[in-house]
Amino acid sequence: MLTSAAGLCGSGWSSVQTGLLFKNAFLGPLTTWQLNKTEKNTGGLSNKLFLCSLPDGLDTVGDEPRSVLLRLYGAILQMSCNKGDSRQSNKENLFQGAEAMVLESVMFAILAERELGPKLYGIFPQGRLEQYVPSRKLDTRELADAGISAEVAEKMAQFHAMRMPFNKEPKWLFGTMDKYLSQVMRLKFTRESQLRRFNRLLGYDLPKEMEMLKSLLESTRSPVVFCHNDCQEGNVLLLKRGRSSDKQKLMLIDFEYSSYNYRGFDIGNHFCEWMYDYSCEESPFFKVDAQAYPSKAQQLHFIRSYLRESHRGFGGLSEGEQLELMEQLHVEVNRFSLASHFFWGLWSTIQARLSTIKFGYLEYAQARFDAYFQQKKIWAV
Repeated sequence: MLTSAAGLCGSGWSSVQTGLLFKNAFLGPLTTWQLNKTEKNTGGLSNKLFLCSLPDGLDTVGDEPRSVLLRLYGAILQMSCNKGDSRQSNKENLFQGAEAMVLESVMFAILAERELGPKLYGIFPQGRLEQYVPSRKLDTRELADAGISAEVAEKMAQFHAMRMPFNKEPKWLFGTMDKYLSQVMRLKFTRESQLRRFNRLLGYDLPKEMEMLKSLLESTRSPVVFCHNDCQEGNVLLLKRGRSSDKQKLMLIDFEYSSYNYRGFDIGNHFCEWMYDYSCEESPFFKVDAQAYPSKAQQLHFIRSYLRESHRGFGGLSEGEQLELMEQLHVEVNRFSLASHFFWGLWSTIQARLSTIKFGYLEYAQARFDAYFQQKKIWAV
């Protein structure tokens, strides 16, 4: 595996002995992913990232990179919560996990080719090699920065404008939520503290609540576009100076949830993420600040930047016409923010049963459903 991975980078890398490469060039895990949804992914992959560099004194050949990211795929997890599933069902889960891995790699390659994500240097059975982009991930509080918010809006609009070779029916959102809800209703907890929290969640009559949500969103017009579906601060890179222009400081990463979906969900989900800080080192390993949800002025600032990028002719409209479009999108995304809370609330409940990662999943699920019911009072009318 290591020899083939090195060979994908070019002849300069092929000359490095595999042992030397791992002893001298592997600098350890690039990032601890404990609080990032990448590793909390119920789709079945738990990746490890390594920063790999050529030893000093060894020259590159041509345009070979000196440093790359090595992504090693983790074990394909069982997608079902029911330990009593049949062997055939387990085989189907493994197939679905492998299929998701292939689709994500195809997606990554297309985005790289269109310069909307890191370059792809090569794929091998156990993982892939990616461009190392000198950068850092955003902090939650930075999402409210006016300049950063405007550029995130522009990046999202560019993402939405792509035409991808995938099923364009918007089945991802409620198809996934239906599956999650079915799994949640079959969950069993034995620990008293978990059982108490879980029973509180079940007391919301989630199947009835989901039908109400479906009805609301079916009556809300929202174009189907290619969505990121997880545009939170950990999935936005702030590029280091000297590697980007003043107008291009950000790069979106981590596309494993991406699919054709409703525009309102992608923007509404991003707004919801302003409230959650996953960088906490003490239990439950996240913080909630409901007051951090973007104000209407902050939302309209984002929406204006989004429409300037996505709506041909938006700049030629009168101020009144622009405001009308912005107000329509404002209602759309806030209604779909309900789906974001519901989606990740279900997801986190399942993770409380499956995941070995140190994180307060049931507490997080409760936080998302608390926010759902608060938003529902305003937007489910």
